[in-house]
Amino acid sequence: MNAKEVLEYAKKNGVELVDLRFTDWPGQWQHCTYPISEIDEDTFEDGLGFDGSSIRGWQAINESDMLMVPAAETGFIDPFMKHSTLVLICNIEDPITREPYTRDPRWIARKAENHLKGLAFGDTAYFGPEAEFFLFQRAEDGSPTTVTHDRGAYFDLTPVDKGEDCRRSIVNALEKMGFEIEAAHHEVAPGQHEIDFKYDEAVTTADKIATFKLVVRKVALDFNLHATFMPKPIFNDNGSGMHLHQSIWRDGNPLFAGDGYGGLSKMAMYYIGGIMKHAKTLCAFTNPSTNSYKRLVPGYEAPVNLAYSNRNRSASLRIPVTDNPKSKRVEYRTPDPSCNGYLAFAAQLMAGLDGIENKIDPGEPLDKDIYGLSPEELNDIPSVAGTLDEALNCLEADHDFLLKGDVFTKDVIDMWISYKREAEVDAVRMRPCPEEFALYYDC
Repeated sequence: MNAKEVLEYAKKNGVELVDLRFTDWPGQWQHCTYPISEIDEDTFEDGLGFDGSSIRGWQAINESDMLMVPAAETGFIDPFMKHSTLVLICNIEDPITREPYTRDPRWIARKAENHLKGLAFGDTAYFGPEAEFFLFQRAEDGSPTTVTHDRGAYFDLTPVDKGEDCRRSIVNALEKMGFEIEAAHHEVAPGQHEIDFKYDEAVTTADKIATFKLVVRKVALDFNLHATFMPKPIFNDNGSGMHLHQSIWRDGNPLFAGDGYGGLSKMAMYYIGGIMKHAKTLCAFTNPSTNSYKRLVPGYEAPVNLAYSNRNRSASLRIPVTDNPKSKRVEYRTPDPSCNGYLAFAAQLMAGLDGIENKIDPGEPLDKDIYGLSPEELNDIPSVAGTLDEALNCLEADHDFLLKGDVFTKDVIDMWISYKREAEVDAVRMRPCPEEFALYYDC
């Protein structure tokens, strides 16, 4: 839809309010609501002002004025609002220069897509996420708990799977908002679920991930539950990942299909090589919370080993089995849903493109069950970062591939490292936790 069409759509649907939304630095949606009378075609060019200094990791107070510029093609009706509300996802601009804001995550993802087109390797990057989440019971006062709502396991049915009605309601809400749902099921851990929607271009999929997470949380509340995408909320149970299926196309044709291992092309293999080479750095964006590394623990189910394999879910990079060239893709299993989709997708695309550009060989596939390998065998297999601090150190040392095409600027890299260290790494590192009291209070 263009600006005129989206306003006609709003009128046809009796829209009273317009909600302008954008994603902040860590990946949370921010918004401001306006009466429909305040929005006209000029709004889609001129934007609306807001205080950028109040957004985490963004502007200083002396240069706080910023613009939200709605992207007409993102419009949808929010089914949860009492008053009919049109949602528009925004790009952020500087009000003086009218240049896109370099720290706007959506702009970074848009630049990554443009960089792909400029290299002539392809014209479209598709991403298909599998974002897992937990449903927990609410306390009597409505506050969150870590008490799961059932004891279900992978693919369980009711009555063991007590989240089925909630899950189906999430699916219905998403379909009303234009999502094409592919599957929904109980996951491995008690109270853990997965709903998959169809892949799309990188920016569009990142838009959808932000919408998806909000819908899951809102529907959960209707069932007196709390939903969380925290990677590892429960000790000694499976954590939540966000496996990402990726492929590159050109002129409507898939470029990852070929006659190599797993039916992949040379381009796909080089893409895998780029992901593997920069995996520790990618963790700063794909696994950007201190809690991410409670999931990424060697010896458990989470994919920490940097190997690729056909069918093999113990490898960090899996090649799903399919005879359809259009379905040929690479699944990177390390990321988790605490990430900012725009930044995580952009970083992975840049790593993959670096692999293609420099013909990075990923080595031989590993078709064994990696979890069953001896310590000696595991010594030869590299792994992803073990802590957020390590990931940030790797990003500090290895980020030239992200700067290509001005996709990630030096300012963005420096600010991301600074923000994560100060707001998260240090905050957790210096704070005593309950287990430490149990271990050391009587020492």
